[in-house]
Parts: sequence; structure tokens; C-alpha cells
Amino acid sequence: MLDGALDPGLAGRLSFTPDAPRTRPALPAGRNDLGLFAERDALLVVPEGIDPAAPTPLMVLFHGGGGSAQKILPMMEQHAVSRGFLLLVPQSLFPTWDIVIAGNGPDRERLDQALAEVAARYTLDPAHIAFAGHSDGGSYALSLGLTNGRFVTHVIVSSAGFMSVHLQEGAPRVFLSHGIEDTQIPIDRSGRAHARLLKAAGYDLTYMEYHGPHAWQPPVAALSVGFFLNDAAPA
Repeated sequence: MLDGALDPGLAGRLSFTPDAPRTRPALPAGRNDLGLFAERDALLVVPEGIDPAAPTPLMVLFHGGGGSAQKILPMMEQHAVSRGFLLLVPQSLFPTWDIVIAGNGPDRERLDQALAEVAARYTLDPAHIAFAGHSDGGSYALSLGLTNGRFVTHVIVSSAGFMSVHLQEGAPRVFLSHGIEDTQIPIDRSGRAHARLLKAAGYDLTYMEYHGPHAWQPPVAALSVGFFLNDAAPA
């Protein structure tokens, strides 16, 4: 049992609420910088034909260490455009996410602001809000997703190195994948270890191993989108 004095923010708890009223206009279809930060701003991909008043799924996609929104966008951008979900791509203030360097801090605060900005422009589908990412971004998605299960419904994790969860909340569904030939983050101490812990904790887990190195795989990403939108159940 954790000390009740633990600061929820330091543990990764976000203050975001997805049902905030819309107060700002919708953005054009395509890629949009949110204009929140002078450096490494968050980006939002908006599909054609989105009705801002209709509940729309949202995926938040976290880049890997040393990465950027532009580097991670190919993992999910075309899926967002073709399947009609909003894709929010924040960027870490430093080369990787705060939780990897020293603990939850400025990136968590910036993420809260970016989520609030999206909710001020679009009605979000409360049954389909995902945190997703690869490598350090997968670790961040897993850690913050399980910490914020109050509103995160799905967690999509590619080749994560670790998870840091001090406060569990809710029960998001988890799609976990890892390459068998990954030499950067070996599968035995990461993907397989995480799968055992998640199963033991009672999470609804889809776990997938594939032949490949430390890189996200387009076919696996496509399966994870079906998992997120509840129209496919990977074997």
C-alpha cells in the first residue's frame, strides 16, 4: 500500500477530464500544430469529415527516445485518417520523456494542456481514448495509461523497456507487442516480464510476439488499431 501523502502529479496522475465543454473551434483536416509551446509543440491529426459535436475516438501517440512527432507519425497517421479517429502527438521537452530521465514533471504538465486543448475543440468518445507508443514512448504510454485508467480505455505498447506505475486507476485494455530479435531491449526482461505482471494484476491483455528487431511493425500497428476500435481481436 502506498503512502497516502504521495503527490498524484508526481506519480503521473493527469488532471484532464474528457467531458469538458467545447469552447474553441474545430481545426482543419490534416496535421495541426496546437500552438501551445514555443519548443516541440504538440500536433493533432484531424481526419476529413469529423463532426466536432459527435463523440470521436482519440489516440495519444508517444515517440521513442531521441524522437519527434514527425518520426512516430507514420506508425498511426494513415490509420487515423482512414479510420476517423483524432491522433494527438505530443513531444517530450527533452530528448526523451521526463519519466525516463527523472520522474513525472514537465511532460506530464504539457500533456495535460494538450489534452485539454483537444477536448475544448472536439467531443471525445469516452469509450475509445488510447495511449500508444514505441520504445520509450511505449514505456510512457504503459506507465501513464495504467495510472490514468479513469479516462484511458486502451493502452497500445510497442517494444517498451519498462513500466513505472505508483497509482493504478481503472482497468484499461492493453495491447502489448515486442520483437523476438530485439537486442536493444531484450524481450525476456521487457515484453514477457510485462505480460506476466499485467496478467497477474488482472488486466485484459492482448500480447503479441513477432520476428523482428527493435522497431514498430506496420502489420502489428494495424492490428492494434482494430483492437482500439473494437472491430478486431488479434489471435
